[in-house]
Formats: sequence, structure tokens, C-alpha cells
Amino acid sequence: MAKTNLITREGYSQLQQEHDHLWNVKRPEVTKIVSWAASLGDRSENADYQYNKRLLRQIDRRVRYLRKRMPDLQIIDYSPQQAGKVFFGAWVEVENEQGEVLKFRIVGPDEIYDRKDYISIDSPMARALLKKQVDDEFYVTTPQGKKEWYVNSIEYPGAK
Repeated sequence: MAKTNLITREGYSQLQQEHDHLWNVKRPEVTKIVSWAASLGDRSENADYQYNKRLLRQIDRRVRYLRKRMPDLQIIDYSPQQAGKVFFGAWVEVENEQGEVLKFRIVGPDEIYDRKDYISIDSPMARALLKKQVDDEFYVTTPQGKKEWYVNSIEYPGAK
């Protein structure tokens, strides 16, 4: 399944900051170390050279990915028409019959990494939640079968 090209404004800003940090700070630092280590001679047994050369490749790979991905992303801001219903960017609290409560934000697939409280708009839970309102029940198909959930609350960052 293809990734959705949606992203929140905060998510886009974080990707831009990551790109700028990698390109303007991290890459020049690592390049200096690689040049210094290369000047020492035998590169095949130089751990500094080998490690930093690999790190440089990782940085370059991530920068290439960000430069390719970011122009395709569509920033989605909150709109007052979304009030009361679950759409992209919403913080949602859901509960099942066992009393298990989850709270998360529905965001783009590029934003979920390093966050336990974000889920991708492409996930089964997010897809099942779209357009639901508080107190609505909905079903999510899981490997263990269909699970029933209820919407407890919906909030949008920046909504007044």
C-alpha cells in the first residue's frame, strides 16, 4: 500500500529541521572526520574512517529521501468544518468494552516514528475512525478478529 502524502504543519517543520541539521551541521562534522581519518594512511584498518564513512552514507541516504519526499507532501491544517468529527490531525481518545483506553493523534506516515502516541492515517484504526463523532462505536479488523471501540473525545491542536 502506498503511503499517504499528508502531513501536519508541525510534522513538516520537523522534517525540514531534520534535513537542515543533517545537511548543515552533521554532514560537515562527519566529512571533516572522514578527511582527517583518510589522511592517516591505511583506510582498511582505520576504524574512525570506516565508521564515519558509513555514517556519511546514512546521512546522505536520509537527505536524499527527505529531498525526494518533502515536495510530495501536502500540509493539512485544521479547518473549523472538522469540529466534532475525526479527521486528519485529530487527537482521539477511544475505549473498548474491556475498559482499555487509548489516546493518540492521527498523522501522516512520515510523523509516527519515535512517537508512541501518533498513529498513521493509513492504519486500520485511523481508517475506521474517520468521520466518527464522540460516543460513536466503530469496529477495527485485527489479526484476532473484529474489535469494537467507542469514541470518548476528539480534539484538534490549535482549534479554539
